[in-house]
Amino acid sequence: MISFSFGVVRVISLLAVAFLLLGARAGVRATPLHSEQHPPVRQSDVDAPVELPRGLAAGRKLHGRFLHLTGTSPTLLAALFAILASWRGSALTLAFETDFHPDPFYEFYASTKGDYACHRGSGKAGYYGAETSDCDSPFSLVNETFKWINANLKDSIDFIIWTGDSARHDNDEKLPRSDEQVFDLNKYMVEKFVEVFGKDDNVNDTNPNNDMVIPIIPTFGNNDVLPHNIMRWGPNKYTMKFSRIWERFIPEDQRHVFQRGGWFWVEVIPNKLAVFSLNTLYFFDSNAAVDGCALKSEPGFEHLEWLRVQLGFARSRGMKAILMGHVPPSRTDSKRSWDETCWQKYALWLHRYRDVVIGSMFGHMNIDHFLIQDSEDIDIPTLDGRSEDFRVAVAEELSTESAADYLTELREHWAKLPSPPPKETTEDDEDSREQPGSSNPFQPRTFKKKKHGNRRKYKKFLKEIGGQWGERYSISHITASIIPNYLPSFRVYEYNITGLEDTVVSGLSVCHSPGQTAILDNFDDLEESSSVLDEQRKKKKRRKSGRKGRKKYPDLIIPDHPSKSSPPGPAYSPQTLTFLGYTQYFANITYINNDLVEGSSGPNAERRRGKGPHKNRPKPEPKKFEYETEYSTLNDPVYRLKDMTIRSYLKLARRIGKANPHGKDMIKEEDQQCNEDDGTFLDGDNDPREDLSTSRKKRKRKHKKGGRAHNKVWFTFLKRAFVGTMEDGDIHDRFGEVPVAGGEQPLAESEEYGVEYPGEL
Repeated sequence: MISFSFGVVRVISLLAVAFLLLGARAGVRATPLHSEQHPPVRQSDVDAPVELPRGLAAGRKLHGRFLHLTGTSPTLLAALFAILASWRGSALTLAFETDFHPDPFYEFYASTKGDYACHRGSGKAGYYGAETSDCDSPFSLVNETFKWINANLKDSIDFIIWTGDSARHDNDEKLPRSDEQVFDLNKYMVEKFVEVFGKDDNVNDTNPNNDMVIPIIPTFGNNDVLPHNIMRWGPNKYTMKFSRIWERFIPEDQRHVFQRGGWFWVEVIPNKLAVFSLNTLYFFDSNAAVDGCALKSEPGFEHLEWLRVQLGFARSRGMKAILMGHVPPSRTDSKRSWDETCWQKYALWLHRYRDVVIGSMFGHMNIDHFLIQDSEDIDIPTLDGRSEDFRVAVAEELSTESAADYLTELREHWAKLPSPPPKETTEDDEDSREQPGSSNPFQPRTFKKKKHGNRRKYKKFLKEIGGQWGERYSISHITASIIPNYLPSFRVYEYNITGLEDTVVSGLSVCHSPGQTAILDNFDDLEESSSVLDEQRKKKKRRKSGRKGRKKYPDLIIPDHPSKSSPPGPAYSPQTLTFLGYTQYFANITYINNDLVEGSSGPNAERRRGKGPHKNRPKPEPKKFEYETEYSTLNDPVYRLKDMTIRSYLKLARRIGKANPHGKDMIKEEDQQCNEDDGTFLDGDNDPREDLSTSRKKRKRKHKKGGRAHNKVWFTFLKRAFVGTMEDGDIHDRFGEVPVAGGEQPLAESEEYGVEYPGEL
């Protein structure tokens, strides 16, 4: 086997942090970020800055981590501004504290019900937020979150993905939002990044692209515009204004591209990796100002044409890409979040550029899950807008109630994924990457067959999934958010940096070598460059067809597949830049808020609350704020992902979809009893969220769906989707076993994991 040296590369996914605008009537003291340093999470050695050639920002060696912020809101930004004010108070020390009086929207112990939105009334709005409510985030939660990032991750991440929603929800008719609020608070967010990740010695530098130590890549969220969800063709006031607000983050030579459409790319690892910021508002089914991606007159069409050409240039340079956006491409049998023509083209691009795209990351939905795009769902007439789609739009941000059908439909789809033949009928592991003793990890596997029929069955399975690497499929990752719709949560990814350990990264000031072809930036040359890239392909097709007349789909250009001689991309086989796994963190603000009346617990526990005018409300007495590990796929006994390649996720999805699991994937009666009686987690460990999701007085339940969940992987997937805020009994009530399509194969016990899946480790 080939061994890879895996650098610790983490990607923080602070997803859907849609925070409340300017909250907290009770004065929250802004605390300098550098106070109370904490040990870094999985500390990697941090090298001293490396001197770069003239023209480059001060750099540092690659750490393999990147930060993903999504859904930050005005509350967050005002909080950050308070921090910045305290930092500016002294040129000699960063331990300076300054009082800041936040905008009086979020109120401690205000009501969480209806349109009160934690702005008024009497209720249970806690110091660090009102978990499992529709309220946005108070200053205090944001301050402490960024203090934690500063203390644990600041010096060990390579770039930041910021996936939008930096304004509060428009959920209070008495406090309507305004453009200026959205713009100003995005400015505060930028200043926050500058203070934490900016260059210390950049006083006299007039180049905004040289201000940051690491690249930061933002994108539009659906709450970053007014009315929310609605964005028209650019240039418009939002693309123009944000091109100035984000001038430190958008390369100068792409400013005009961003002003036209709100999309751009950043080369985060020179000549190796680019991050593409997509403006998913042009794909969003709830954006009534646009009409899909089929017509040339639509911004979605032009956006995806730009992406197609950019990925083509990335392929020609031997580079890889991460795609990011706010609204994910959620799509089930009955629901969708993108216009179908946009989803179709996006899925086609992912399939055709599978040698380039490493993965895609989104926010918006607030729940922790993943999506599988199937290239066999691509329909050419739909791509050109010539067929209808009858799916209804997914709710903008899923609540616990609306998520039930959505997640169940995902599971039903995963249950129908192709399954390998039973393990006992094949000799080799399904995920074998090489022949024994071979030094070539891309050499096709061979069989030590027992029966000719078994070999045929396995070949059929490989054909069904698109070959040895599962190239029929692609994956989109959606993580939980900081906003406490459930519990504040974020994610840190790790990826393979074999051969890149000494690579130096720095801000946006990346110089291309002489003679090197940069990725296309000139929007006006899009069609010309597209024709150059496709010229050879078109000539071949003309020679083959020999037919005259108009093309059936004149505006549709389908990219070529990867070369047959090229190896599979990092999303499919383990290699440099492959995602290895992630760690999910959460803040148990139910415990930290310290509002539970002694002796009570659970979602219905008695809490301290306001009883009248603000001055008569109890004084918050929170405990020390910290994030804890919820789970890590690097050592998780339930998911058992050995990496984040497509085949690993297909295996996980099949296990989630099994209606009749076996071995350790089955919830046993004693596990259920233990879980109900003493509040322990199914793994046997104490659930760290016990103050929220465990012991309450026993009560009889009427199971709504005719049974209990028997699949431990499905049960755990649901538990994690809602960051542990849903009680086990409620999970059984909402998601109890229902008939799931898909064949089941007999399973054999394994020494390593306790159960062996058909043809899999």
